[in-house]
Amino acid sequence: MNSFDVVVVGAGAAGLFCAGVAGQLGLKVLVLDHSDKVAEKIRISGGGRANFTNRNLDPAAPQKYFLGENPHFCRSALSRYTPQDFITLVQRHGIAFHEKHKGQLFCDRSAEDLIQMLLRECAAGGGVERWQPCGVKGIRFLDGASSEGTAAPRYEIESDRGLIRAGAVVIATGGLSIPKIGATDLGYRVAKQFGLRLVETRPGLVPLTFDGEAWAPYAQLAGLALPVRIETGTKKGRGEFLEDLLFTHRGLSGPAVLQISSYWREGTPIRLNLAPDTDLPHALARAKATSRKLIANELATLVPSRLADAWVQQEPAWQRPIAEAADKALNQLAERLARWELTPTGTEGYRKAEVTLGGVDTRDLSSQTMESKQPGLYFIGEVVDVTGWLGGYNFQWAWASGHACAQALAARPR
Repeated sequence: MNSFDVVVVGAGAAGLFCAGVAGQLGLKVLVLDHSDKVAEKIRISGGGRANFTNRNLDPAAPQKYFLGENPHFCRSALSRYTPQDFITLVQRHGIAFHEKHKGQLFCDRSAEDLIQMLLRECAAGGGVERWQPCGVKGIRFLDGASSEGTAAPRYEIESDRGLIRAGAVVIATGGLSIPKIGATDLGYRVAKQFGLRLVETRPGLVPLTFDGEAWAPYAQLAGLALPVRIETGTKKGRGEFLEDLLFTHRGLSGPAVLQISSYWREGTPIRLNLAPDTDLPHALARAKATSRKLIANELATLVPSRLADAWVQQEPAWQRPIAEAADKALNQLAERLARWELTPTGTEGYRKAEVTLGGVDTRDLSSQTMESKQPGLYFIGEVVDVTGWLGGYNFQWAWASGHACAQALAARPR
């Protein structure tokens, strides 16, 4: 029978990073994954260049960038392994990168550079093996002392390549998003098997969809992008972002909508300001006093012309020269553009979602070590009920939770 100090289930960002750190701390580690490829989510992220962290994350208050039943859970790991720590690692491996937008860092060349870095980190410890493809059929806890006489728990893993014995198991299987690259619910099933609670899962960082007939007037705007202010929710569950919006044939996408989707709840509206940097009432009043053009033409100086043309079709009072428009009609136009309220019918689902909201309940995990109430069983990365904003925050959670876990594993009796 094969024996290891630790078995890491999942060869994604969190799993590989945790394995590399643990291996370099002297542990004998086995990484299992049912896929023959590693880190597919890294490979496809950031347009193939991997938005691997965000330098704007404040290590003193990282929870403001994360969602979950207990957003403060992530503070411990994120404050101990910061974006700068990971940036230093990337620089040590000679990977060129750049900042694109709001602190988001991307590889200059390819996400493959980052994947190879993680594999080199695993190799550096000398004690990390990787079995791929290799599915996990079952995990059993063997209560009792180890062969060294310590109280360390032992696990037996039944895999496609035979039985494995380990002192600890790390679940780094990710969530349900993007099933075409191999997403499964294994992590949640393992949590349930050992009596851990789960927070209901749903797609996050995902495009929103609308009723086909009601959306028809806006479907013609597919491909149009513009900066907006977007918000949803109230009080504790409220989210608000100033980002770019993208119209699609089925609804709305772009960074603004991906961000707000994590806060949106079924049946509730979202609110959009389509000209967030413009005093619309003042601009339209000034145009009325000086211009003979159609309202649509004047509006096209304030928002994209395609949007202006589609918008004025909503009301006959807006389809005339601006000088002839009633003040009430122009005020209504300004109000509707600045506070467009609409209720999505749903999302594009896990197939288009970048992350999975919910997961293993943090009440059953240690924020210091990522160990669960089940001794020797750890959960890291996306499988946990910790979800970051768009822009590199979820990868930073993978690095930080993996690092905290590896440090804790090395401190365990063996």
